[in-house]
Amino acid sequence: MRASLIQVAVNDDKATKSVNARRERVSSLVRAEAGAADLVVLPELWTTGAFAYELFSEEAEPLEGSTFEAMAKAARDAGVWLHAGSIPERAASDSGSAGEGPLYNTSLVFSPDGELAATYRKIHRFGFDKGEAVLMGAGEELVTVRLPETVAGVTTCYDLRFPELYRGLVDRGAETLIVSAGWPDRRRSHWTLLAQARAVENQAFVLACASAGTHAGVPQAGHSIVVDPWGAVLAEAGAGEEVLRVEFDPAKVGVTREQFPALKDRQLGLAEPTRRA
Repeated sequence: MRASLIQVAVNDDKATKSVNARRERVSSLVRAEAGAADLVVLPELWTTGAFAYELFSEEAEPLEGSTFEAMAKAARDAGVWLHAGSIPERAASDSGSAGEGPLYNTSLVFSPDGELAATYRKIHRFGFDKGEAVLMGAGEELVTVRLPETVAGVTTCYDLRFPELYRGLVDRGAETLIVSAGWPDRRRSHWTLLAQARAVENQAFVLACASAGTHAGVPQAGHSIVVDPWGAVLAEAGAGEEVLRVEFDPAKVGVTREQFPALKDRQLGLAEPTRRA
């Protein structure tokens, strides 16, 4: 399977700050992967920047808004599965009124024909008592999506620090774990360490796509990474904007779990598999 992780630079300068301009540019980057990738992954909140808190409400969209339409078309034009990163989603209110409900950090996954295959509202919100943690609601559902050669678990940034979420995805059949992130450079060592840990403990591939540039004065880590089920790094990007391309064999997950059946020795937290998206 061929994957392209598009490490977009979301900067604070005026030339790249327009959300419409970013949509057009990212759409072009996705279309450029036609013929080169089966799966394309984008970073978290690339329309605004993950730390541009003041823009979350201002640029929030309904689920099927402008970014949805642009990414659906880009996936269809490129003929790829597209994890389109995440958007600040403005949900409908309890009364059903559009544009009046809570905010969510919501990921969108599209099939090669441009159809919505899955949505995921970020469960673990970063910020403690400020930022995303107080501005956005928390998702409640684990999400997997069946790709042609693998079942992928969908996660976002701060989720990476919570191993129980990933074990839950494995219980639901996940063999590939996708992380879309806007990870700060000051904690880049944690990014690499945690990506490898999630791969090793779950005997799964991890595809972790981060952003480059600076979000509201916060330098981004970049260094998108692909890790195999043994924890080996198959590919890693640098700090700047980059398209990280890698080919991996999803069958290696089954082989690894058979050769070293550690998951069968679990004694705690066992769960019954549930329906996939």
